[in-house]
Amino acid sequence: MSDTGPDTESVDLTGKCLIAMPGMGDARFARALVYVCAHSPEGAMGLIINKPTTDLRMRDLLDHLSITPGEAIRNLPVHFGGPVEHGRGFVLHDDGYRSDLATLAVAHGFGMTATLDILEDLAVGRGPRRAILALGYAGWGPGQLERELAQNGWLTCEADSDLVFDTADAAKWEAALARLGVSALMLSAEGGRA
Repeated sequence: MSDTGPDTESVDLTGKCLIAMPGMGDARFARALVYVCAHSPEGAMGLIINKPTTDLRMRDLLDHLSITPGEAIRNLPVHFGGPVEHGRGFVLHDDGYRSDLATLAVAHGFGMTATLDILEDLAVGRGPRRAILALGYAGWGPGQLERELAQNGWLTCEADSDLVFDTADAAKWEAALARLGVSALMLSAEGGRA
């Protein structure tokens, strides 16, 4: 029998959300909601979608990259996507947009693009209709996410565009819990075993 718990190894969490439990142990993930962009036996990659930076907006990023914004720019907030490669940009977006270079089709309704052309398109209003811009990502090695799930580090929930794109960042964590019928007040940092 596996030490990761029943059936956790066979579950593909691509396109789902991870809800950080209290007592996570890593302050960067406190009350985090992570959209899982890829999950396989080789590991997992996701973007924290509810932690906007306080001092950086898309226009600042475009200035840094010498991209001239057009009149139709939406000055999106820049999110802390995770602690890995925090200088690299990722855009989680609706599946109505496709980069000419590379877009990962994540799950129904979602795509993820990490090439410069999406920023150029967003700068002039040609980008995706719905998008979250993030610097960095959350990554897990083989079996690491499964172990964290078995140790009650995360809950999982279905992801949809309303939760990901339309819910205010400050409300996403509790909104994800509510989808499971769980109140934040009921959560404990201590896990139990039946």
